[in-house]
Amino acid sequence: MSAAWIPVLGLGVCLLLLLEPVGSEGAVPIAITCSTRGLDIRKEKVDVLCPGGCPLEEFSVFGNIVYASVSSICGAAVHRGVISHSGGPVRVYSLPGRENYSSVDANGIQSQTLSRWSASFTVTKGKSGTQEATGLSVSTARPPTGKRQKKTPEKKTGNKDCKADIAFLIDGSFNIGQRRFNLQKNFVGKVALMLGIGTEGPHVGLVQASEHPKIEFYLKNFTSAKDVLFAIKEVGFRGGNSNTGKALKHTAQKFFTSDAGVRKGIPKVVVVFIDGWPSDDIEEAGIVAREFGVNVFIVSVAKPIPEELGMVQDVAFVDKAVCRSNGFFSYHMPSWFGTTKYVKPLVQKLCSHEQMMCSKTCYNSVNIAFLIDGSSSVGDSNFRLMLEFVSNIAKAFEISDIGAKIAAVQFTYDQRTEFSFTDYNTKENVLAVIRNIRYMSGGTATGDAISFTVRNVFGPMRDSPNKNFLVIVTDGQSYDDVRGPAAAAHDAGITIFSVGVAWAPLDDLKDMASKPKESHAFFTREFTGLEPIVSDIIRGICRDFLESQQ
Repeated sequence: MSAAWIPVLGLGVCLLLLLEPVGSEGAVPIAITCSTRGLDIRKEKVDVLCPGGCPLEEFSVFGNIVYASVSSICGAAVHRGVISHSGGPVRVYSLPGRENYSSVDANGIQSQTLSRWSASFTVTKGKSGTQEATGLSVSTARPPTGKRQKKTPEKKTGNKDCKADIAFLIDGSFNIGQRRFNLQKNFVGKVALMLGIGTEGPHVGLVQASEHPKIEFYLKNFTSAKDVLFAIKEVGFRGGNSNTGKALKHTAQKFFTSDAGVRKGIPKVVVVFIDGWPSDDIEEAGIVAREFGVNVFIVSVAKPIPEELGMVQDVAFVDKAVCRSNGFFSYHMPSWFGTTKYVKPLVQKLCSHEQMMCSKTCYNSVNIAFLIDGSSSVGDSNFRLMLEFVSNIAKAFEISDIGAKIAAVQFTYDQRTEFSFTDYNTKENVLAVIRNIRYMSGGTATGDAISFTVRNVFGPMRDSPNKNFLVIVTDGQSYDDVRGPAAAAHDAGITIFSVGVAWAPLDDLKDMASKPKESHAFFTREFTGLEPIVSDIIRGICRDFLESQQ
């Protein structure tokens, strides 16, 4: 027996391992597949042989130096630099589980974070045997038994009729307790299993609500039901207050990002489990979730009895948090016992794409036209400040061929369409063309410009499902009537925000603006004062959009 120190970088320690001889000189390592994981190895130490030419998608790696046992062994070996993509021998050492596996980009592989796992492993260079690594699987991770080995299954595509990115927000507070927490995990596991998780089906992640929210795993971490069930099983009970509102807001803002695996055009869903009632305000979190295009479902268990209602901040918390208070997004179970019969009805709801009404947001379902004053009183330098104002509003929206659309018209006595809603469908192109708009110079006929924009810019979009907005920016009094053209625009379903600078009359601004006038008309003495109004316009568009969806 010999001893060796294995340095574990990033942990500040070295592990002293007693190494047993692998076998006689020239012993052959066990050949494994590209996707064989650490948890498939049942030995404290083993030499394996990784094949060459493995596709990167088979290298699912969690951690750095010390890897969660759900990681691909060969992927971890390439990540650490023990072998190249050509394969080779690797020695695997089993280690205890831990928390906070880090994400590191190394040797062409981006490892992923994982909050907790029950077992780990590390890898070093293995002993070369007489058998060469190939791209074919010649054995499993377990020792040969003489039986015919099963062919390694390809990753399942999943239920293609149920495409959704789903976050399960589970209750981890003292309110639910350890026993019911485990029953809750069992229920979530059954739901995940029935969903049909797969690469082209639903993807799921999990967040635990307690004193402080914790993302246990992301959408991108697992794309098979088996791995998701393993991950759910590993989640530990945290305790604390049931700050569900705080956790829901955190999930809406931090969980559904492209880096975390969210897919474009796929409905975003949060299934919130509440045992009893939340300890904090959940209404604001529901508003934030809707603004981010997240469909919130509430699964309430053990509703408060009449004697407990005095402890509940808002007895209508369910209706105020869900996507829509129409009954579809709320689900009740009397207790955590005998919940199997509730699995299928919930899955059917989560797979009903046509019902996901909150997938449309103010950021991806609006048409915004800018009517820009190019009169002589503006001047070239101030005109640039107006274009910057327009750009800063436009960049807040998700511009695409199926998302938000932007158009711009410049006016003096004449009107010039700088670009229409259908000319550019990427944010980069829209911002570039705004920067390059040439200053016209001339008089001011705002009324004619409104009529021109309604007819020529919004007219071709009359069948668009997006809500229409017009933002008018002007620095002076119009030589024509603005009230009639603005009223016609309102009647056509166009919401108008009027922004005046310098000599723009307040009466004209109010005549043009939609109701309520005080939240749709803005004024600043200086062109530099346009910048603070940007956020007011964006918030106003989102507010009006949400109200139109009720």
